[in-house]
Amino acid sequence: MTLQKKATIVSSITATVLIIIKLTIGILSGSVAVLASAIDSVLDLIISAFNYFAINKSEQPADKTFNYGKGKIEALAAVIEGTIITMSGLFILYHAIKKAYVGGETTLLGSSILVMVISLVITIALVMFLNYVAKKTNSMVIKSDALHYKTDVLSNGAILISLVLIYSTGLHLIDALMGVIISIYIIYSAYEIIKEGVYVLLDAALDEKIVNEIKTIIESEEKISNYHYLKTRKSANTNFVDVHLVFNDGISLLKAHSLGDKIEDNIALLNEKEEWVINVHLDPYDDSIINDEENKN
Repeated sequence: MTLQKKATIVSSITATVLIIIKLTIGILSGSVAVLASAIDSVLDLIISAFNYFAINKSEQPADKTFNYGKGKIEALAAVIEGTIITMSGLFILYHAIKKAYVGGETTLLGSSILVMVISLVITIALVMFLNYVAKKTNSMVIKSDALHYKTDVLSNGAILISLVLIYSTGLHLIDALMGVIISIYIIYSAYEIIKEGVYVLLDAALDEKIVNEIKTIIESEEKISNYHYLKTRKSANTNFVDVHLVFNDGISLLKAHSLGDKIEDNIALLNEKEEWVINVHLDPYDDSIINDEENKN
């Protein structure tokens, strides 16, 4: 079993434990913040299960139907995860506003505080583990999961503070106000997850720093007079690079091919933790202007 799959199983078990303790105290105490956190943990469990499926599919090799593999399912999972997180944020916002308008007291404050302390400790430990896996594997799904649980750490901390303030001051409106703040932050975090996933699905270029490093590698080779049509994209942990290299017409095909291989090897060294699929086209002259004119016509 891969490290990514193990991470999703750990996330699922953690979410299940948190659901049980949060939902029980949330219902008994009437705290909208604790209940909202329990609902968020339910979504965490659903997302972790979906992430396991996504990682399992993305790791499958390319076949006749999916010639480039199924790596983009990770980006699709990130978009779905972000959408679910947004919906949970809106749900929390609704109940927080409703409690602020209707009113209501939060009971079992001592038990609620204890539950949130336990939740905070467990979630921090999980985030540390997910960050380790994300750094090790560079998986978009695990990165999204880690980001999601980071928001849980902040929301759990905020809920804990609000419960302590209610316990100290008796102002139950604090619970509703904290619910509003948490929901807004959750929705904002979800936007970042969705954005990254959509960029991959739309074949956005690699990070500008990486692209500039690729250009530097190409331009450092003296026997290449020019290059054009440099295109990059990402799918799961695989980076795709396409480029046309221009040589003078006197160079042998063997020599040009060897230089192309050398450039491919140097580009792949930019990040040895990820896979690279590099397609180099060898040109005896710069045909980009001619091709661009033909495309216009």
